[in-house]
Amino acid sequence: MPSIFRNHGLSSPRQNFRTGRPGRSRPSGARRLSSWLNRNRRLVVALLLCAAAGIAVQQLTPAPEHTVTAMASARDLPAGAALSSNEVVPVKVPPGMMPAGAFTDVSALQGKQLAAPLRKGQLISDTQLLGPGLLAGTEPGSAAVPLRMADPSSIQLVAPGQLVNIVMTNGTDFGKAAESEVLAASVPVLWTSGQGGQTGQWLGTGETEGLIVVAADPEQARRLAGASTQGKLFFVLVGAQG
Repeated sequence: MPSIFRNHGLSSPRQNFRTGRPGRSRPSGARRLSSWLNRNRRLVVALLLCAAAGIAVQQLTPAPEHTVTAMASARDLPAGAALSSNEVVPVKVPPGMMPAGAFTDVSALQGKQLAAPLRKGQLISDTQLLGPGLLAGTEPGSAAVPLRMADPSSIQLVAPGQLVNIVMTNGTDFGKAAESEVLAASVPVLWTSGQGGQTGQWLGTGETEGLIVVAADPEQARRLAGASTQGKLFFVLVGAQG
């Protein structure tokens, strides 16, 4: 019986069919992966560190915040400056930084006049322009009253935000002592021609020399209306109320 196997060239079960050598099983996928990891250990560690760093950066970097467009001063601007596309630039700001009354389109600012100076990059709102926005924050019913001072040069001594008493002097007859009357006490100045003011739509006049605009309550506004035709008007600087 053994001779029969030998004559036909058959190998024993423990021998390779083609070579006659003992058979070897192929290494499994897990063994091959383990062998590759052992040979490239440093590369694997570097890759893992890079992946960890990327995840950390992604977690620490905040998501892009929603922004809105606002108009800001392109450079330092004086009070009274007339705005155009050369003086304002659009900027992106978070919605929480957008002040009430802010402008979002340069066309809405075209030709508007500043009531106060602006720093470069400062957002522009209606409270900084000559117009109804100057009354923002005042008592309900307040009015913006333009007054022409008897001494135009005195305008240089007052600036928007200061409190003044408006005094009228009506003693003009020869030999008669001038009588003074306080028409409005501690009213805030909103705008002055001495701050670079020019003719504006809000004032409705072609002559601004010696003009100031004050915020007055209804009773003060009634007394101030037309007062310049009854006598000479002056202002007196007063301290802030505490």
